Order: sequence, then structure tokens, then C-alpha cells
Amino acid sequence: MENDDVLDPAEGPQQRPQSLMLAFFGNHVLEEGDLCVSSGSVIDVLGRVGVGEQAVRSTLTRMVNRGLLSRQREGRRMYFGLTPHARRILEDGHARIWTRGAVDDAWDGTWTLLGFSLPDSWKSRRHDLRSRLTWSGFGPLYSGLWIAPGEVDVTAVVEELGLSDHVKVFRAQAADLTDIDQMIRDTWDLESIAARYTSFDARWTPHLASEPDTGSGSGSGSGSGSGSDDDPIGTRLRLVSEWLWTIRTDPRLPARHLPPDWPAGPAQETFRRVAARTEEPARRMARELLDTARAR
Repeated sequence: MENDDVLDPAEGPQQRPQSLMLAFFGNHVLEEGDLCVSSGSVIDVLGRVGVGEQAVRSTLTRMVNRGLLSRQREGRRMYFGLTPHARRILEDGHARIWTRGAVDDAWDGTWTLLGFSLPDSWKSRRHDLRSRLTWSGFGPLYSGLWIAPGEVDVTAVVEELGLSDHVKVFRAQAADLTDIDQMIRDTWDLESIAARYTSFDARWTPHLASEPDTGSGSGSGSGSGSGSDDDPIGTRLRLVSEWLWTIRTDPRLPARHLPPDWPAGPAQETFRRVAARTEEPARRMARELLDTARAR
């Protein structure tokens, strides 16, 4: 299983049901321990962001079959919770959003290099590896040599895919003759990454139009804001899933090697302010709306 189970890099802001589903569980279940949510509650919340009942039901079944969700019956109702594998995926996404952030101002000049050579017949495993590397911040320096800024631990990724015998990992610093700015432009599509941030900022800045200027949110959406949105639970679900899609292909390149008008910082500020504004209203609404049970 790969982190594309959370986000498909090609899906765009209007995301597939599975991405929205895991964003929902990340918002309302991840930090609640062994909590399960009824299928009816999931149908209600995802319906608020345009996902139909049949799509929700089929996605729930598919995610159970893929080992991302557990399922238990309580009377006539079915409840769904996170598996350990799904928790690992969501915890990584949570850290990506709230701990590491979108801007790297403290790069130490090191790189992680990963080389791999896989048989031609391993197309699926090659795709899985590349997808996981992209989420981890790597880009293709050459076809079989990928690079990421800083020290990136890919042990779990490589072992999970069963590729330990086919991958070599190194830590390195660039020699003086290497033009790092040019290497970055050759390895990553900066225009596409920047466009995602610019588009996100344009979509979500209007949500702050009536917000008092109380400064930016920090931490995991700290601050309560006015919460004036009519549907905070749906708004927050769209916000988090769109932000994850936005940062999906951003390796957090060193700020000093990016254009001075790089839009990640302003977009992140918008994200955190809207997150701060919707956090408490969404939690209140979840307490009133969600039908939950403890996992057995």
C-alpha cells in the first residue's frame, strides 16, 4: 500500500472519495484512540462535499479490503475504524502538515540519495516505489537515482515494498561545481508546485474575508476563530484534503534555493488561519453529528 491511498497526485482539488474518506478519518478519528464511526455518519459528512451514498459505500468496502479500515457490526449498524496501517499513513500526513510545514528555512546542506534497479517485469512495484518516494520528498535526479533535501529515512518504505535488496541509500553534500539551483529546476517541476500553492491560496483566502485579524494559527489548527461557516465539518474536510493534495509533490526544497516570491509560505498561512477558524466549530458539529462506537 502506498501514500497515494491518501492522495492521488493526478486527481486535483476535486478529489476521489478515498482521499476524502481518509481525510475525514484523519480529522475526526485519528486522535480519538479506538473510535469507530457508523457508515451513516460517513455518508452524511462526505455528502456535504459532493460524494454520493453509493460511492461512499463502495469506497468503505474497498478500503476494508485494502486493509485501511476495520469493520464491526453493532445491532443493525455497521461501524468503521482505522487499521494500524492507515494510522501510520495518517500520522505521517499529520506530521507533514503540522510539524514539518511547507517551507524549509533550516536546511543543513545535506541530501539523501537513493539508487534502485528493478527488473523490467516489476512495473507495479516500480510505480509504488516512485509514488512513495515522491511523497517522501524525493525527485528523479536520473532514472534510477532519486534525491531529497536533508536526511530522509526511507527504511520503512523500502522494507514495506520488499525492496531492501534492490535499493541503496546515501547521505551526501554537493561539491562546489554543482549548481544546486539548476539541479533543483531539472529535478522538480517548480512551476507546477508553485501553481498548486497559488491556486490553493486563491480558493481559500475568501474564507477569511470576515475574520478578525488575530494572527496566524499554529500547531494542529490551534485557535477557535469565529467559526461563522454554515458547515464547518464539510469546510474543514475540504480544506485539509485540498491542502494535502497541494503539498503532495512538494519536497520542501531549501528556501534559499527557491524564487523569492515562492508561494508556499502565504498559502500555508491561509491554510492555518482557516484551519484555526474551523477547528472548534467542526469538533462541536462532529460531537453532535457523528454516531460512534468503540472498537472491539
